[in-house]
Amino acid sequence: MNCSENLLSGLRVLDLTRMLAGPYATMLLADLGSEVIKIEEPGEGDEIRKMGPPFIKSESAYFMSINRNKKSLTLNLKTDEGKKIFYDLVAKSDIVLDNFRPGILERLKCDHETLSKINPRLITCSITSFGEEGELAQLPAFDLVIQAYSGAMSITGEPGKPPVRMGIPLGDLAGGIFASLAVSSSLYRRSQTGHGEHISISLLDSLTSMLTYVAQYYLTDKNVPGPQGSRHMSCVPYGAFKTKDIYIVVAVFTEKFWGSFCRAIEHPELSEDRRFYTNKLRVENRSILEPLLEKIFLAQSGDIWLRALQKEGIPCAPINTIEHVLDMEQLKLRDMLIKYEHPLAGEITSLGSPIKTGDVKSNFKPSPLLGEHTAEILSQLLNMKQEKINLLRSKGII
Repeated sequence: MNCSENLLSGLRVLDLTRMLAGPYATMLLADLGSEVIKIEEPGEGDEIRKMGPPFIKSESAYFMSINRNKKSLTLNLKTDEGKKIFYDLVAKSDIVLDNFRPGILERLKCDHETLSKINPRLITCSITSFGEEGELAQLPAFDLVIQAYSGAMSITGEPGKPPVRMGIPLGDLAGGIFASLAVSSSLYRRSQTGHGEHISISLLDSLTSMLTYVAQYYLTDKNVPGPQGSRHMSCVPYGAFKTKDIYIVVAVFTEKFWGSFCRAIEHPELSEDRRFYTNKLRVENRSILEPLLEKIFLAQSGDIWLRALQKEGIPCAPINTIEHVLDMEQLKLRDMLIKYEHPLAGEITSLGSPIKTGDVKSNFKPSPLLGEHTAEILSQLLNMKQEKINLLRSKGII
């Protein structure tokens, strides 16, 4: 099964985003076949180009991870000539995606109201930290701030210890995922109406929506949860256990697994213990059951326990380090590790796309050098002569 690059082929995206959330969204669209033109400030570019270490021959590994399959055009939108070029590109594009603070696009005259007069079919999508209205709208924020505001940090970490940031920047990534979903949905609506629209994505909205049952529990019983560790609020046993050599996780999420779990750990009598007979009782008696299980798991190695649990069909896993994850045959089979040639860094191994469809294998391209495709885009899309391109470059417009 391969990742098809044809789902969004023929679409052109003007990417005004930088940092993480926006570039991640446009990379998802690029992976699906869109032509994504990353518009960057001449001489500077996306700040993430400087993020590191690590660097590979001066190229940021961070930048490469979220900007593949794109083209880079340098353009100064603060100048009239730069703005005119942008407007000409808007007339030939389908989507404009940005992650500026509210009000900046209006000042640049690059907001939806202005651009839709040039191209009524245009879809614009703004990713902001807190939305485009309200008292927080103008505040700066990064992933850590969003995790804190959303409540996600308050339930992350071990009970009785300070809350911690999630290991991946989900405050940013959530916004990128919802933005790409919203754009795809708007494309369908445009096919019905013939008109574009403006989409507003808030990082705070996005991560808060992922609280799902945690928020619903509070809205139901008004109990404020604290850090949960690896445990589940409503299921026992569910979490990480230390074995003789490694940590493993076990997820007895439904009642059907309880008896099999007890057989796998060689304590079938626990399945008949009235304190643990149902999940409701196990949750109520968590403080009794979990220490018993911790002692049992310490008696054998992780491999022994995993084989026994898997034999009984119990959901379980070792807690892999990144090194072990990226060496998994399952991920290699699913084309989740790809290789491509970068013009400066050489051969790069990177993560593939999780979206698999059809029988067309994607041809992944490396993240672009700053302004790498400027001349190509201006000459091919706008029929600009080389003399004009040279003049614009000398004036700092591109």
